[in-house]
Amino acid sequence: MKALKGIRVLDLSQVMAGPYCSMLLADMGADVIKIEPPLRGENTRRMGPPFVNGESGAFLSVNRNKRGIAINLKEEEGVKLFHRLAKTADVIVENYRPGVVKRLGIDYDTIRLLNPRIIYCSISGFGQTGPYSNRGGYDLIAQGMSGIMSVTGEKGGNPVKCGLPITDLGAGMFACYGILTSLMARERTGEGQYVDTSLFEAGLAMSVWESTEYWYSGEIPQPTGSAHRLSSPYQAFQAKDGYFTIGADTEHHWPLFCSLIGLSQLVTDERFAENYARMKHLPELVQLVEEKTTAHPRSYWLEQFEKAGIPAGPINTFQEALNDPHTLAREMVHTLEHPVAGSIKALGIPVKLSRTPGEIVRTAPMLGEHTLEIMQELDFSTEEMELLTQKKII
Repeated sequence: MKALKGIRVLDLSQVMAGPYCSMLLADMGADVIKIEPPLRGENTRRMGPPFVNGESGAFLSVNRNKRGIAINLKEEEGVKLFHRLAKTADVIVENYRPGVVKRLGIDYDTIRLLNPRIIYCSISGFGQTGPYSNRGGYDLIAQGMSGIMSVTGEKGGNPVKCGLPITDLGAGMFACYGILTSLMARERTGEGQYVDTSLFEAGLAMSVWESTEYWYSGEIPQPTGSAHRLSSPYQAFQAKDGYFTIGADTEHHWPLFCSLIGLSQLVTDERFAENYARMKHLPELVQLVEEKTTAHPRSYWLEQFEKAGIPAGPINTFQEALNDPHTLAREMVHTLEHPVAGSIKALGIPVKLSRTPGEIVRTAPMLGEHTLEIMQELDFSTEEMELLTQKKII
């Protein structure tokens, strides 16, 4: 039994935010049908490198566990086919620029007349309302406008975006959250609803510390490098052969940390005794700490901190992180067989459910791979399918 078994999702989205959202649903057992234009498919199929035997790694990474159908939604017969499919669906996910789905005749107001139980989720750059609603949605732009880039990087340095597409992924997760809560609400009301979220709002929603600093101190948050915005020591420090991270900011860990690195006097030093004082004198603290930590390799310090129960860790490359024994023990790396790309790696499912666990059962679909299978489920005849194929509707 899968948690979302029996839930059908139509995925009209492309690139990252929408496909990531629908993949999370597919991992938990939803029947996700990815709908793409015939001939070329969605843009991510051509995004790269890397390519594996001509298949885009970017596409493979966020479209697993889905079935694929190719429909020309610019033609009336393609729209009618989508409407027929929408009657069987529980959820629709799209991330077109606002206004596009209405122009195509596949918007929420149209679909809910055909299927009042539908949960229709739109992910865009800035949401469906507001002065910026018609702007395109790009992670880089959202990171800049939501404030993320203003606090990323080292103090006094150039603007730096988060190394991950955080607003794309965040919008996908918030969309998934909205869909799942809407499914719960539908259990009580019997009616679906419209879910509207955006990359911009995802960036703002994750600024919990930064917005707090601004509202309650009046100060505009600045970049802090690897340091925490509100507590210390909670950052990366340099060892003899590289950097490591440590979180020794609690009343329990701070004295232990000082003792281990040979700076016990800091515990009673008024500049560092309390967290607020350490934050005020952070550059001095970092200099004092690194005078000690650079005397030994990071493996030495990590062993000492582990024995003392102080949270600490190495700064891994992705090669190190993906091959870490804990990563493998938590089943966060899977090997899948793709009909063209061959043996490929995929990230595992980060949420473990004890009774209805998720599962990775298939790779991303080839373009239109399941078109005939899905149309047979809709009771299309062989003749009808052949005619639609000839007209290049499917």
